[in-house]
Parts: sequence; C-alpha cells; structure tokens
Amino acid sequence: MKRRIVVVTAVHGPHARFLPEAYASLCGQGLPEGWEWHWVVQEDGEGEDVRPYVPDDPRVTFRQGRAGGPGVARTVALAHAEGEYVTVLDADDQLAAGVLGRNLAVLEGDRGLGWVTSRVLDLLPDGSTVGFPGDPDEGVIERGAVLEHWKANGFLAQVHPASLFVRRELLLALGGWMALPASEDTGLLLALNAVSRGWFSGEVGLLYRKWEGQVTGQAAHADRAERTARMAVVEARARALARLPWGFPAAL
Repeated sequence: MKRRIVVVTAVHGPHARFLPEAYASLCGQGLPEGWEWHWVVQEDGEGEDVRPYVPDDPRVTFRQGRAGGPGVARTVALAHAEGEYVTVLDADDQLAAGVLGRNLAVLEGDRGLGWVTSRVLDLLPDGSTVGFPGDPDEGVIERGAVLEHWKANGFLAQVHPASLFVRRELLLALGGWMALPASEDTGLLLALNAVSRGWFSGEVGLLYRKWEGQVTGQAAHADRAERTARMAVVEARARALARLPWGFPAAL
C-alpha cells in the first residue's frame, strides 16, 4: 500500500469556482515512488454550489457539514485524513510545481522537524505574481521563533500558514485548527512552533490568490475588537504550550 499525503481544503460557495485550478496544481505534483496524495474537500455548509466543481477522481473525497468557518471545516476533514502528512490548500490557491515532494523530503529526512512552510507568491487578478518582502533564509525555524517575530512585527509571521505541511500526528495532538472566525491558521502555526521545530523552504510553494471575494479582504476581518481578541488568544495558547514540559519529538 502506498504512503499518503492528505491535502485538506475548506470551501464554500463563492470560492468553489477556483477548485478546478487547485486540482490542476495537485495533478502537476510529482511524488517519490511509493507515495500518493489524497485530496479531502470539505464544504463549510451543505449547499448545492460546491459539488459541481469537485473533480470526479478516486483520489478526491468530498464532504459537507454545517457551517462553522474554515478552521472547523479543515478540522472536521481530518476524519478522512488517512495519511502520515497533511498539507493545507485553500480553495482559491494553487500549489507550486514540486512542492509536495520537496516538503516530504524535508520531513522524511529529519524526524526532529514537525512541519514545513514555503515561500508564497501573491497571485493577482491579471495573472501576475508578487513576492513577500522579508522571507527568512531557507532552513530550520527554531521553537518560539515564529511567535517572537509575529509579536514584534504587528502580528505578522515571517512564514505563511497557508503553505503549511505537517505531520498528521502532531496536527491531531494540537487539536487541528483553532476555533476562531479568522486567524485560525496563524494560531495553529504558532502552536506548532511552540512545541516543535520547523523548516522554511526558499522555493515557491504556493500561489496565494488575491481577489475581491477572499475572506481576509472583508471588513469584518479587520474589526478592531475582534482582531484584538483573536490575537490575544492566539498568543496565550502559544505561550501556554511553550511552558509545558512537552515537545515534538518527545525525546527533544
């Protein structure tokens, strides 16, 4: 039996039209002999708008459930994540060529690392791409480094949580994504880095679509009171985890 990378995508109606492009980026991935990917598409809701865009492919599982936001949808999708590794792919984003194989090689090559993130490019409406300033050097990200940078730079992490590739057992141990209306992926990233070392790949791993309908562009996302509360609980969780006498792997 082949070993598996599970790709988890949360989606709702307005984002469904981008699923074919996300799927194409998956089909372009090359993996080593003995490995396969499986795509779990979890609708955040139970409507009729998403299913027509889900490809008919035995490597794809489509599920629906009551709406609770992207963090809830991704975490529920873990019920179908039967594989050693999990990577997130937002419905409107695209994987860069070869990223799954590169990330797999990093974690297979070093059992002391828990997760990988990659360089991300913004994908603009005209098809052009723009990089993020201030990417770290390729290499190990020590425990606590993401929280330190995030706190010192206006709640902006130096690596992008939308590019996360993680060991499934570690993801489950931390309870999946945070139960927040937004920043749930940043909260997970900080929690992972509180208990484990990670890796940043300097090669482009993700095209992050910028468009008028994305959740992070909506007014509610910038509501000051809610944002303050989100950042407070994200930080508190990371610091609480860092104080525990536990890390990944347990021997470290």
